[in-house]
Formats: sequence, structure tokens, C-alpha cells
Amino acid sequence: MISSPLMTVMVDAARKAARSLRRDFGEVENLQVSRKGPGDFVSAADRKAEEVVRDALLKARPGYSLVLEEGGIIEGTDKSHTWHVDPLDGTSNFLHGVPHFAVSIGLEREGVIVAGVVFDPIKDELFVAERGKGAYLNNRRLRVAARSDMADALVGYGTPYLGRGSHPRLLREISSVMAVSGGTRRMGSAALDLAYVACGRLDAYWERDLQTYDFAGGVALVREAGGFVTSADGAAEPLASRSVCCGNESLHRDLLAILKKAQATA
Repeated sequence: MISSPLMTVMVDAARKAARSLRRDFGEVENLQVSRKGPGDFVSAADRKAEEVVRDALLKARPGYSLVLEEGGIIEGTDKSHTWHVDPLDGTSNFLHGVPHFAVSIGLEREGVIVAGVVFDPIKDELFVAERGKGAYLNNRRLRVAARSDMADALVGYGTPYLGRGSHPRLLREISSVMAVSGGTRRMGSAALDLAYVACGRLDAYWERDLQTYDFAGGVALVREAGGFVTSADGAAEPLASRSVCCGNESLHRDLLAILKKAQATA
């Protein structure tokens, strides 16, 4: 496990938020739920968890900026560092009683993600990574899967919310990937999808139309586990495009080629 001061701050914030989520998940049917937009539900638990993370990070690093799912952007005096925080990635799963969601925190330094924490409170799985120090699941060092043949690969993907993104494009991409891969999965949490690539549960993953807080923490995990991460169109840093494609070197390259070919046939 990484024991740096930075990681201590991030893990502490994630664990504090997770405690309230775990309690609320047990009473999910009683949660007060408001509708923020088409297909995008925000729960009282989501807002409460974000407040916990925000307060913990601001106390530990008062000058850093924050990009929050609910609270928007908080400009700090330190223009080099920005936290990207999703206090409840997998909100739809949470609200439907599906035990697959996570707290996700990523730290961006001068445009590059340098640290990430993704914590699954139901399975008690803590994924952490810091640039140059590796990636870990609890106390186990992580490496991406070594499979090199797409026919053997399990590939994850995400779907945009109703009214966002291009569903026809996604359907072309899914069809192309299904035709050559060992299988596909859509599990409903971008942060955990990336964490699963980092630990080898998924071999590759792509998604478009994300927000930076959805995947910033996971980017650090995959890279520190030896994987390759770009935008879904191959750009080196995925934050600007708000899309992601990742896997080991071979499968990442193959998946990018499949996605590109799917667009060419549109």
C-alpha cells in the first residue's frame, strides 16, 4: 500500500464518504430522490457524501481547486492542482439497490492525473495509485491482464445518459467489439470499470461522454498498473475529450482500431 501524505489525505476522504453511503444503501428505498435531468438522478446520499469529501480535501489542501459532480468547480489559489471528485459513481445502481458503486477521487497536476483513489464500500475494496509508486487493491500490487488476443478479452463499456452522446455511434462500436471479442460488459460505474482493468478483471474498456470526475481517479490506476490510457479517439490525455479507452498495450491498440473502424462505416 502507498503511505505518502497525499494518499493518506485521499484515502481518508474516500473512507469518510463511504461510511455514509454504506449506511444509506441499507435504506435505499427511503432515500429522498430529486430529478436533476433526463435519466440523471441525484440522491440525498450523493450530496451528503460529496460534502464529506469536499470538506476533507479542502481542510488538507486548502489551495487546491475542485471539480465536483454536484458542487461544480471551486477555484483554488493553487492553479497547478485540481481534485476531480465523484462521491457516488454508479448512482443509478445505488438507487436501484445494485451493490456496484464507488467513491472516486483523482488529482490532476498541471493537466496530468497523478493520483487516484476508487473505493467500493460494499465489497470493501480500496484501489489506490500514485504516479511512480504503483497501483494497489487493498495491500496487493496490481497489474493489468496479459491477454493479447481480443478473441479472449472481456471488454467493458459505458452508455451515455438519455439525451447525452450518440447512441447510434455507441451501437456501432458495441457491435464491432462484440464481433471480435470474448465478451462485453456494461456495469454502470466508470470508476470501477477502470479499476477492474487495472486489476485484470476486465481486459479493456472504453466510454465516451463522461465528466472528468467520472474517470480521473481510474486513469491513475490503469497507468500505474502498467496499462495504456487515452481518449476513445487516441488522444494522449483523455480529460479534455471526456472519453477514455484503456487496456494493456496490445488490447488498447486493437480496441482503438476497432472503434476507429466503426466510425468509418457510419
